[in-house]
Amino acid sequence: MDAVSSVSPVWPHGSAGDAGGAEPDGAVEPAASDVSVASAASRFAHAAWSGIAEPGDATAGRLVAALGSAAALECVVARQSPATILGLARDAGAAVGTAGEVEAALERWRPRLTTSTVLTSMRQAERCGARLIVPTDHEWPEGFEGLGPHQPVALWARGRPDAVLGLRSAIAVVGARAASGYGEHMAMELSAGLADRGFGIVSGAAYGIDGMAHRSALASSGQTFAFLAGGVDRFYPTGHDALLTRIAEVGVVLSELPCGSAPTKWRFLQRNRLIAAAALATVVVEAGVRSGSLNTAAHAAALGRPLGAVPGPVTSPSSAGCHRLLREFDAVCVTTPDEVVQLVGEVQRASPQPVLRGLEAPPSTQKRRPAEQVRVLDALGRRAPRSVDEVARRAGLGVAAVQSVLGALGLEGAVEEQHGGWRSVTSR
Repeated sequence: MDAVSSVSPVWPHGSAGDAGGAEPDGAVEPAASDVSVASAASRFAHAAWSGIAEPGDATAGRLVAALGSAAALECVVARQSPATILGLARDAGAAVGTAGEVEAALERWRPRLTTSTVLTSMRQAERCGARLIVPTDHEWPEGFEGLGPHQPVALWARGRPDAVLGLRSAIAVVGARAASGYGEHMAMELSAGLADRGFGIVSGAAYGIDGMAHRSALASSGQTFAFLAGGVDRFYPTGHDALLTRIAEVGVVLSELPCGSAPTKWRFLQRNRLIAAAALATVVVEAGVRSGSLNTAAHAAALGRPLGAVPGPVTSPSSAGCHRLLREFDAVCVTTPDEVVQLVGEVQRASPQPVLRGLEAPPSTQKRRPAEQVRVLDALGRRAPRSVDEVARRAGLGVAAVQSVLGALGLEGAVEEQHGGWRSVTSR
């Protein structure tokens, strides 16, 4: 309980995790100590799930929602069969998937089942001042509900107490890392103007547009929120260490991954869904045809959140992604803070828009790897070979799935087997 208490925003009073659901009518209220123990078990389980399942794991989301975090974790630890788990879910009036999906999920979760890892991440969180937020806490972002089973099972926050509540009136300002002077100027104007009007700024702390959005909000004495693709104990990119430290002092740095987790390409893509879901609207300031910010735009559109794009010079490749959003999809042209505010006011919580497909790049210019290949390549090193078991643990996949993916990648020459392990031999 000490480890849980050290990273809990409210303990033991107030909301402290799902302690087994609501009491039935006429039930005897349990003693406070029993509630604390149950809540501690639940919060520990949420912390464990944040490291066991990779971001966006729908099977994990459904299982935790159906059984509660502690009971769901017990199913995995006790190595219960898919049939037993599906039966428990049915008894709870929920569906978590097919037997095959549950079996595949168990294979990818089991390599990460170590209590010491969870305790280590909690100790790291305590050292850096991070705290655990679970869906039943009052700080939990309301916008995450739109993600359904893909919403995170927990959040790790490093910043001012209750600063996460500011997300209820925040707008995402995102764009390319390789920003032009024009793009950075527009990011500065929009972010500062929105901060002056009482809106918080959400972004991903990357170089370019993201960094300028955060800095402008801070310069205007506004709130800003940074979502990371790794643990909040290791700020990334390292060149923004001072910026993220400042954000943690006046706002909050957030991640769905526990402390000690490294950022990967897969996790960056999944992080983008949190930026889109947490904000009232998303504005893409500048983006080329391969900018990762278009992934954030796709999530915002799928969630039915207002989507704005800033036009740029028609000759500028840096604005080609924004122009495509304006031309082919339901993005609204915005050029001033007032237009962004109008965008939020007119279409806030609108109906979901059609899914924006193919935004990362035209099919002819970019080959998109399947998600499992991306995760395996993220888990491989380019120098020292890693065993299949180690790759499975790092990728959050089952051993059989990793072996299959490595075989396919080996045929195309992307990986090679060496000294009983595997390493990457190409750029990712």
